Amino acid sequence: MKIEEVKLAVENKLQKMVESDANLSNAFLLVHSDKLNIHWNMAFGHTEDAPANEKQPYHTTSIGKTFTAIIIAKLVEEGMLHYDDPISKYLDKDLIHGLHVYKGKDYTNDIRIEHLVSHTSGLPDFFEDEPHAGKSFLQLLLDEPERFWTAQETIEWTKQNMDARFPPGKKCHYTDTGYNLLGLIIERVMSKPYHEVLHEYIFGPLKMNSSYLSQYSTPVIRSEFAVASINLKNKKINVEQHRSFSSFYAGGQTVSTSEDLFKCMKALVENQLIQQQSLMQMKQWRKLWIGVEYGYGLMKVQMLPIIKKYSVWGHLGSTGSFMLYNPVMDVYIIGNFNNNGYVAKSLRFVYYVQRQLSKIKMV
Repeated sequence: MKIEEVKLAVENKLQKMVESDANLSNAFLLVHSDKLNIHWNMAFGHTEDAPANEKQPYHTTSIGKTFTAIIIAKLVEEGMLHYDDPISKYLDKDLIHGLHVYKGKDYTNDIRIEHLVSHTSGLPDFFEDEPHAGKSFLQLLLDEPERFWTAQETIEWTKQNMDARFPPGKKCHYTDTGYNLLGLIIERVMSKPYHEVLHEYIFGPLKMNSSYLSQYSTPVIRSEFAVASINLKNKKINVEQHRSFSSFYAGGQTVSTSEDLFKCMKALVENQLIQQQSLMQMKQWRKLWIGVEYGYGLMKVQMLPIIKKYSVWGHLGSTGSFMLYNPVMDVYIIGNFNNNGYVAKSLRFVYYVQRQLSKIKMV
């Protein structure tokens, strides 16, 4: 197939997905390949009663964990901390008191930075795990949109409402709680707010001028387009008007664009952000879910058993966001469905895009 035919097929597929699902308001996609000499950026649907635009900013959700992990890697390179440092070295005693109690034993002092960044701490996830009783954390955010949550408050809420899952280092359990702790560690080491470090270490150097930490900072260049709305539990949400989303913090509070996320992913792949040795350390994969492995702030997704051609690495987000790279095909695939029921569907779509790209016949 010709490149134009493949692009049209991908556009039609994405447009039909939006038009056929009443709970899917919008969708964004960027595909780039130096090998194929393509750079496609597209958007379909509506946001805030206006057509979605490919330059529009959106909430990246857990892709923000990659930013946090990159900062940690840079601090390791600079000798400002080490992966095997205990977190108690950097965090207030009152905050982490009773943080990790499993079967009657307190493992808090055994948690190291590497455990947090790789989701192997055994800490529960305040965002997706079920509390002992009462409302889930997500429901609290939706019911109290004006409440501003500090990172410390999410840690305290976790301690009061959830139990540890296993001793540190024994298994892998996805936890936003761990990444909020990493944000606080970054603040302690750098003696400045996490969002300032985010701009200083990543957004600024890469000229990601549309990116910022929602509720905490602002972009260098404010977009002419409103931040894309998202669907949570089939309810349309204006992200910027929900102060309660401050709770995601270092685990996924960033707002960005497809182009900005592409800049970050390409810089990561080409060792412009961190050294190759640091990237290899971040890619120490460990099984997280079926078909998904986790490293240090990075995910590896095996699309098909055995066949590596369609394997990608990068990160996914709970709203169907994705920032991925296929090293075999040399293809970057970035985008967002802005719907918390679209994680699996987003992966199926990424696979579809790769299959279509594999049909391109170069002249």
